[in-house]
This record gives sequence, C-alpha cells and structure tokens, in this order.
Amino acid sequence: MVHHTITTKSTRANKASSKISAMIKFPFLNVRRAGARWLLAAIVGSLTACSVAPVLDEPSPSGPLATPPTADVTSLPPVILQAKSRWVPVPWSELPGLEQDAVHEAWPAWVQSCTRPSPAWAALCPEVRQLAQAPVQTQRQWLREKLQPYRVESHTQQSEGLLTAYYEPVLNAERQARPGFQVPLYGPPADLNKRKPWYTRQEMDTLPHARAALRGKALVYLADPVDAMVLHIQGSGLIHVREPDGRQRMVRLAFAGTNDQPYKSIGRWLLDQNLIRDASWPGIKAWIDRNPSRVNELLWQNPRVVFFKEEALPVGTVPPGPKGAQGVPLTAERSIAVDRSSIPYGTPVWLKSSGPQTRLDRLVLAQDTGTAIVGAVRADYYAGSGPTAGELAGRMKQPLQMWALWPR
Repeated sequence: MVHHTITTKSTRANKASSKISAMIKFPFLNVRRAGARWLLAAIVGSLTACSVAPVLDEPSPSGPLATPPTADVTSLPPVILQAKSRWVPVPWSELPGLEQDAVHEAWPAWVQSCTRPSPAWAALCPEVRQLAQAPVQTQRQWLREKLQPYRVESHTQQSEGLLTAYYEPVLNAERQARPGFQVPLYGPPADLNKRKPWYTRQEMDTLPHARAALRGKALVYLADPVDAMVLHIQGSGLIHVREPDGRQRMVRLAFAGTNDQPYKSIGRWLLDQNLIRDASWPGIKAWIDRNPSRVNELLWQNPRVVFFKEEALPVGTVPPGPKGAQGVPLTAERSIAVDRSSIPYGTPVWLKSSGPQTRLDRLVLAQDTGTAIVGAVRADYYAGSGPTAGELAGRMKQPLQMWALWPR
C-alpha cells in the first residue's frame, strides 16, 4: 500500500498498491504505497553496528525460542537483529492492554497474511485459520503459548518512534470530462519505463509532448485537483464513477507506478513560505479555500505523480481494503505499514501509541510499507476509508512503541 498522513516531514510518496500516502498518511505526511503504497518525509534511524547477533533479513523461528509462556526474564531467548532494528525479548506482562484488546478483530488481517506466509509462519498459519472463529480468550491464550514478544528498538536502543496514519479516499468521478469534472487521473503512459524520471507534475500540465504521451490514458475525471493530490498521496481510492450511459458503479483505483520524481510536501512548502501554521490536511485545505488562484502553484511544489490501474469491486458488498506491499488486502485499524528492514511483512505487532488523536494498545499486522516509513520504530496506521478515516489520518502524528510477536 502505497500508505499515505499530512505532516511536515507520507505513503506517501506513492502507493505501491496504489497510492500516495504522502502518503496524507496525509497530503504530505506520508506518501505511501499500498501494494505498492506511498511516500513522505523520511525518518532515518541510526544504524550503528551491533555485534549481539548476526543480522537477519528475517528472524529464524528455529534455535533457542522454546521458552515456556510463563518464563521469567532470566530464561528469555537472545536478542535478534534485523538490518534496522534489534528485537529484545520480553515477558508478555510488558505488553500494555493485552487483556483489554479485542484481538479477534485482528484475526481477519492475520488470516489475510497467511495467504502469503513467509517460511517462518507457514507451520503456524493453519492454526491461525482454525482460531479465526474461536473465543477471544482462546486466541489470547494461543498467542502466549505459541509466540514470543520482542521489544523493537533501534540499534542504539531507542524504543520510541513515530506513528502516523493513512487512509483510502472515497471520491466521485466521471468517465468522460465535462464541465465541473476536468481533473484527470491517468494510467501509466507507454513510455513510462523508457524515460526516467518521467515528466514532473508541472510539465504534465504544461508541456505539449508530455500531454501527448498521456492522450487516451485518463481513467476518470475528478472535480477537484486537491482531491486528485490526496489520491496521489494515499496511493489508492474508492471511486464512484458515472459511466457515459448514466450508470453509477464503484471501482478502486490502485497504484500502478510513478513518474519517479521526488516527493515534496506541499504542507512543508506552505510552512516555509509562512503561509500557514497548521500543517495538517484540514489546515492546508483551509488555505486553499482562501487562495483558489494559487492551487496550481501549490500542487506543482510536489513533482511526484502516481499512475493508477482500475480494479473491479464486487457488487452489493463492502469492498475489501486496498492491497498492501505484502500483496494482501489491508484491514482497517488492524494493518500497519512498516520499514521492511525492521519488521518483515506478515509479522503480528503489538502497538502502543497515545496522543491527541487516539490511544492505541492493540494487535496489528505488518502488511504494507512506504518510502516515508523508515526506521526501527516507525509505523503508518491504516485507518480505513472515507472522511472519518481521513480526518484521523490527516492529523495523526504521535509517539509509538512496538513489540514484534514471533514463533517460539
């Protein structure tokens, strides 16, 4: 999932699933990619060398990990090193809110990850599936018996990081341009892989040869260029599209590529110009409302553009979430984007975060990534779709602690 949150640093960058999580894990906080998710400002973790254990792309489930669930600190397994993090084993009692979280709400996300399990999880995934309808206490007891919690830290032993959020916009569009709907969203141009980087956002709007390359590539047309920017930052979106014959249907526009230009935060530009003090997405939109003649000037500050592909959705059902970088649909409020060099895809993670927007002590699944999601203790929280999720994603920027749960 290219996901992307506004912040002065997404995604979001651009989706890899689709996306732009600049991911508005907001217009400029995250740019992500879901399946591909998104880009945004990068938080670079310190990668000081450490000799506690060999660096692993993925911790091995074998070895001294047979600690009984009631083991005290003296019998815990050794530290595991990832490329950008160290995992410190801890007793289950260290995890906040374990008895209060409705862990069964995370199980659908876990079952999704088990459709594409890594070797470390292949043996346990049948049990994960069997427990999908089990009582929450049974699920919680299974976690304690089968998994070992590890506190995620940087190589310099910093255990607190940053949580942002991203979401999937829901927008109205027309299949063909008409008055009031003039803002195109494009599929990849034929020469996208031949010219790197491809044209910037401003060049796409102004240069005849760039416009010629995009002829016939418009998938739908939106009414508002700012909505288009939001979609670019988040990386994917649900679109109510009206066909030429008047039929209405919902489709998903998912991440299909980018112009390989760098992501630049429009919120950061507004702050640097002393034009706003509130760099949240609502603050940016308020400035735009006051300065409609400067919209293109603002949008051109971000040269990065995402190209989309259209995905059909089942009729009459709640659409599944967009696919994240793991290749499975995301689950609202139970999926996160992480730095893959810190936490492998498909890893269950205990997340703790308290801030002005929300308090979270819960089980989530690492299923996505984004170029702005960098560092040991860094996550982008998938808030879901629609305006309520967008409001949360646009403002969330708060402290984070994480514990990776790994097979014993």
